[in-house]
Amino acid sequence: MTPTPPTRAVRRALRVAGVVQGVGFRPFAFRLASSLGLAGHVGNDAAGVFCEVEGPAEAVEAFTRRLVADAPPLARIESVGAEDRTPTGEIGFTIVASRPSPGALTLVAPDLAPCDACLGELTDPADRRYRYPLLNCTDCGPRFTITTDVPYDRPSTTMAAFAMCAACRAEYDDPADRRFHAQPTACGTCGPRVWLESPVGVPVHDADPVRAARAVVVGGGVLAVKGVGGYHLACRADLDDAVAALRSRKSRPDKPFAVMVADLGTARAIARVDDGEAALLEGPERPIVLVTARPGSVSSAVAPGNGFLGVTVPPSPLHALLVEPGEVWVMTSGNRSGEPICTGDDEARDRLGGIADAILGHDRPIAVPCDDSVVRVVDVGSGPSVLPLRRSRGYAPYPVPLDLPDGPPVLAVGGELKATACLRRGGHAFMSQHVGDMGSLEVLAAFERAVDHMSRLFRTDPEVLVCDAHPGYASAAWARRHAGGRPVIAVQHHHAHLASLLAEHRRAGPIIGFSFDGTGYGTDDTIWGGEVLLAALAGLERVGHLRPSALAGGDAAVERPYRQALARLAEAGLGWDGDLAPVAASGEDERRVLATQLERGLGVVATSSMGRLLDALSALCGVRQVISYEGQAAIELEALVDADEPGSYRFAVGDDGVWDPRPVVAAVVSDVRIGTPVGAIAARIHAAVRDGIVVASQRVRATHGLDVVGLSGGVFQNVVLTTAVARALAEQGFEVLTHRLVPPNDGGLALGQVAVAADQLAR
Repeated sequence: MTPTPPTRAVRRALRVAGVVQGVGFRPFAFRLASSLGLAGHVGNDAAGVFCEVEGPAEAVEAFTRRLVADAPPLARIESVGAEDRTPTGEIGFTIVASRPSPGALTLVAPDLAPCDACLGELTDPADRRYRYPLLNCTDCGPRFTITTDVPYDRPSTTMAAFAMCAACRAEYDDPADRRFHAQPTACGTCGPRVWLESPVGVPVHDADPVRAARAVVVGGGVLAVKGVGGYHLACRADLDDAVAALRSRKSRPDKPFAVMVADLGTARAIARVDDGEAALLEGPERPIVLVTARPGSVSSAVAPGNGFLGVTVPPSPLHALLVEPGEVWVMTSGNRSGEPICTGDDEARDRLGGIADAILGHDRPIAVPCDDSVVRVVDVGSGPSVLPLRRSRGYAPYPVPLDLPDGPPVLAVGGELKATACLRRGGHAFMSQHVGDMGSLEVLAAFERAVDHMSRLFRTDPEVLVCDAHPGYASAAWARRHAGGRPVIAVQHHHAHLASLLAEHRRAGPIIGFSFDGTGYGTDDTIWGGEVLLAALAGLERVGHLRPSALAGGDAAVERPYRQALARLAEAGLGWDGDLAPVAASGEDERRVLATQLERGLGVVATSSMGRLLDALSALCGVRQVISYEGQAAIELEALVDADEPGSYRFAVGDDGVWDPRPVVAAVVSDVRIGTPVGAIAARIHAAVRDGIVVASQRVRATHGLDVVGLSGGVFQNVVLTTAVARALAEQGFEVLTHRLVPPNDGGLALGQVAVAADQLAR
């Protein structure tokens, strides 16, 4: 019998790029190689994961194939490079120490909710991590908010100061263990500790501080609790007095609070939750999901005047211990209105001590603040998809892949509200976490720290800065102040909105673009916001817009929709009769001054804003006369829409593409006076906008031959409107682009600014 010749060994080096650090990729590669009988090694560097395998050719091929096909569920592989090497005779497979790779790009994973295995340990009295509120493993736990540098190893995280005990070290070193090379791993013996204290920092001595903290909330108090990316403020959502106390102390009179529930069953008891929303609630990102509320399920003070509830399921083991099944807790950002979220313990005592009755803290430092993400589910005809409203914890800093010409690294600083920054390096756009509204020095400082953190993690020194074209924006001033001789490119606001949509769909345009929002500085030095544009990365052409209206008093009119309604009445030739809600909301002296302003153009700004029109119509319907947060009047109008109402108002549209809202204003007034239900009026308003978009799209298609329509801007956060518009356009043969990766509001502007700047720099 002829002996079988020995199998010839081969060796292959592989480099894996993408989100492959902090997701258990090295342990996975170790186990895969060991199961195939391969020798070699795997490790991290600043470019991703590198490995070499040696053994029979069939086994090496299987390893190469399965490295992608069987990768850990939280990994996002962008590329795998392979190069054959000369076999060395190496024995065994090892995880080697991380090595520096100057200038290389590492993609950092976001923070992830506790996995089922960790939750099982958390609630198992026989487990050594029973009720340890900061447990995690390779499949879950903090990542972005504890990472101080790359490559991702324990010394480059805020866990560096915590030495592992013998039991944790044994798990960390065991290839068969779920915590094999889990960098943040810890337990109650060696890990960060949790404590409860009074609002002024006096310790509350209790063997189980989490149970004691629960008692504060269950008893009707307000609790500050340190989460993954910052502090939350919590109280019972079913107690009017508790919610009212939190509103008063936080200076947040009306803006809806999010609520936290322990499980999907409780979520479905308080809201109508479809399968798409359920998947988001239970997914590893754990965003706040806006769902339709069941009337009376929580205190009316949780989301006053709003038919939707922002619901989330615990994003960390600590939260999972706090909220029990059947309970509904308010869980809102730990800050005072207008300030960034608190992350430090001393900071929490200083800023939250006057709000909370107790503070539940821990000593795992937060490297970078990261507020909760907020999403909605929208079905625009192709099935349910995510509509981001705030992209932060769970999503940041996942990059948006770009299909743009090569160019220098770029930093875009976004707008003034819902501030985010975007760092472009090669084919990636790294969107920062949500920072806040740039109206205070604290937010500006937080913005600067976020930019510095991104630049450090992604080894990028921007060569070009990009900002909004508005001359008065604090973000634009920041860019000019920090330029240091580098070019600063200004991008028109609504161009950036539509460019962000094009960038996330990896297109250059042109498309028929509708950019509807509250405020944006136009190319004609007026305030835009109801724009029909031929939009491409290379430029825009205004082919239609809402007829400009007088915004008398600037911000005073924005905060008082009744003033906008009075201006609309005057423009429509309708009197300020006392039977209309905006008239009743204003004083005689105020109306006299306003009439003079409108007549003489004193202190008046012209605006084509669709957001401002919806505010005015909301006031005319008697829904909201004065707002305490951005978009409140339009949000409350959306919540009242009667889905069974078939009627529609009509804009008058001229040959120049200008939409005249005066017929809509007159029709609303007529319906109000004959007692038409407000739900029907709200539905007819939304239908008028829908029909206007369809007609405008048909006109532009006829003249320019385009059949792709994009919807961007804060108005398209409105799911009722966005769904109706997308479906109506699809029925007319249009392809419709909506946001799925970044918000349609100003939180997505920075991506659009990067895309426009990249196009300019390539020409």
